[in-house]
Amino acid sequence: MACSPGGLGAHYGIERLGATVVPMSGGQTEKQVTLIEDFKPQGIMVTPSYMLNILEQYHRMGLDPRASSLKVGIFGAEPWTDAMRREVEEAFDMHAVDIYGLSEIMGPGVANECVETKDGPMIWEDHFLPEIIDPRTGEVLPDGEMGELVFTTLTKEGPPMIRYRTRDLTRILPGTARSMRRMEKITGRSDDMMILRGVNVFPTRIEEQLMATGGLSPHFQIELYTSGRMDAMRVYVEANPDAADELSKTAAARMLTKRIKDNVGVSTEIIVGDPGEVARSQGKAVRVVDNRSKE
Repeated sequence: MACSPGGLGAHYGIERLGATVVPMSGGQTEKQVTLIEDFKPQGIMVTPSYMLNILEQYHRMGLDPRASSLKVGIFGAEPWTDAMRREVEEAFDMHAVDIYGLSEIMGPGVANECVETKDGPMIWEDHFLPEIIDPRTGEVLPDGEMGELVFTTLTKEGPPMIRYRTRDLTRILPGTARSMRRMEKITGRSDDMMILRGVNVFPTRIEEQLMATGGLSPHFQIELYTSGRMDAMRVYVEANPDAADELSKTAAARMLTKRIKDNVGVSTEIIVGDPGEVARSQGKAVRVVDNRSKE
């Protein structure tokens, strides 16, 4: 198993998998691809945005990612969509599952998706007591309601955490592949929600529309800025190599603008750059840059 950046610990579950561990830091993407090709690991743990970097490096090196040894990718540390899951699975001919954890509780491995269903991370309820609360009032919500995830540790000793507020937004669902309850894929955080002209916007909603627009790569960055006395948003994206001509970029920008307006409910400026122009992540992706006036 190759383990890479983004807050995912290399230690979790390795002994049970009986795997060879190749821990790597970020910023060495070419070396990571070389190690995958040399050591033939079947699993990889990275942030989903960094897996896209690895995919690009495969193409730069003239290698076929579908011919790699990778069978399962365990991705976490940042929100990602099912559209990105499909992108990675099709590109590498592998399974992609979500892992959830946070340093204050124990690190990675608080919850993990089952490869049989891929329908949200199963929570290890013998070690962690989950609750969903209204992030504004603190009221405990019933299973199935969307809200902020709260954890109490049941077996952790150094130190135990009592009703720790994660700021992550999700809901608790019944178990499927396993008997313990699941949490829905994280849609965003209560503290990274953007409010534009009364509309709540999460980066994952923008990603969903980007992934549904032809001719564009999955890389993007949102800039918040002040226009007059109002907050405004522009989204920097980039064209796929086979759609990098000006006509294709203009058409993609118009389509994405319309999709965001129709499905998210906000108007935004779309800047379509050439392949490679959007800043790449070496760990957690920086999705939002806030350049709004502080006056």
